Amino acid sequence: QVQFVESGGGLVQPGGSLRLSCAASGFAFSNYGMSWFRQAPGKERELVATSGGTTNYADSVKGRFTISRDNAKNTLYLQMNNLKPEDTAVYYCNRARVTIVPGPWGQGTQVTVSS
Repeated sequence: QVQFVESGGGLVQPGGSLRLSCAASGFAFSNYGMSWFRQAPGKERELVATSGGTTNYADSVKGRFTISRDNAKNTLYLQMNNLKPEDTAVYYCNRARVTIVPGPWGQGTQVTVSS
């Protein structure tokens, strides 16, 4: 079955960096566009970045976050630099098509940016 296991979150000071990882299984990873999403307390889940035919970022993270993937390892990454308190959220990965075709989600990884 389709599974996603996110890791790499933590507590970081403003201006710091984190690298998130997402191990995917149960489908042909290299055939799919993949995305990172995040959900802050009291807010809806939002799209952060997508890696597919093209790479796209939410305006709020452009220039600070970089999405990448290793198809040989079925793993998606998100390098986050110059983190801000407003980046605090639970971060999830999923197939990009999940915004149209609902599917399972992983447990996510908590990112907290605070001094």
